[in-house]
Amino acid sequence: MRIAIDAMGGDHAPQAQVESVLAAAAEWPDVHLVLVGDPDAIRPYLGSGIPDNVSIEPASEVIGSDDEPVRAVRRKADSSMVVAGRMVKEGRADAMISCGNTGALMATGLLVVGRMQGIERPGLAAIFPTLDNKGLLALDMGANMDAKPEHLLQYALMGSMYRSKVHGIAKPRVGLLNVGTEAAKGNEVTKAAYALLENAPVHFVGNVEARDVLEGVCDVIICDGFSGNILLKAIEGAAQSIFKLLREELTSSFVSKLAAGALKPSFRRVRTRMDYNEYNGAPLLGINGLVVKGHGSSNASAMKTAIRQTRTAISNKLIASLADEFSGK
Repeated sequence: MRIAIDAMGGDHAPQAQVESVLAAAAEWPDVHLVLVGDPDAIRPYLGSGIPDNVSIEPASEVIGSDDEPVRAVRRKADSSMVVAGRMVKEGRADAMISCGNTGALMATGLLVVGRMQGIERPGLAAIFPTLDNKGLLALDMGANMDAKPEHLLQYALMGSMYRSKVHGIAKPRVGLLNVGTEAAKGNEVTKAAYALLENAPVHFVGNVEARDVLEGVCDVIICDGFSGNILLKAIEGAAQSIFKLLREELTSSFVSKLAAGALKPSFRRVRTRMDYNEYNGAPLLGINGLVVKGHGSSNASAMKTAIRQTRTAISNKLIASLADEFSGK
């Protein structure tokens, strides 16, 4: 299998990308990893030699975080992101991973790789850490601000299959993000979606409130991109604020510092359980190829996690299974 890595996208590119590729290449010799980007920028981080299962695909341009997504994809045809997408489209790579501009990656998926037959609106999925350590797949996280009930149904089908194929969950529990657990709660879209999900070939467990999403009550949470993006950033912001508050309190006095020293191993374990590096790699589901979004601030460890999840998805034929599901085969 071949995975194209956008070596120029992200806060720590290309160093984090190259370091992760070298580590992944050593651990998984069955994967050929292609670093897409400026060879002169990539080579200094490769060391004395390139492993047999690593190569470079030249790309002379970079899509920046401030670039307008659609315009950048159309005008920067030789950017690392677009070249990686073209490799997937042409069958020269089984998947691509990028930590670059999220909007541009979605545009690359739609305009370069192409939408999967039968899918009306692709959705961006993300894994949240949960208290039961199983994680939660949430979609859509921002690919589409507005959604119809039929789109939420498709997200449920794709999300359920992803958790089954990539994470090995035999019967993923699917929940619908809502303002209450009762079936009659919500707006017109969620009420109509509830009825569709009740009759869908998924293990639907009903409405789930935002305060419960990290409790492990479901394996997949479905929502429109507007609500999903707010949920994602609210959870990230709350986690950062809690850790900041703890740090301030535990260093406020001598006694607090002594207590903090004793509790340091416990705090480290909590931080590890909530670390996005352990869950990095958000697939854009509904694209006719495997397109994966890494966190913009991904370090080498986080990038390796994304490569691992992508490798698993390819091995378990995720895209082929989704294509069969939505083409009616």
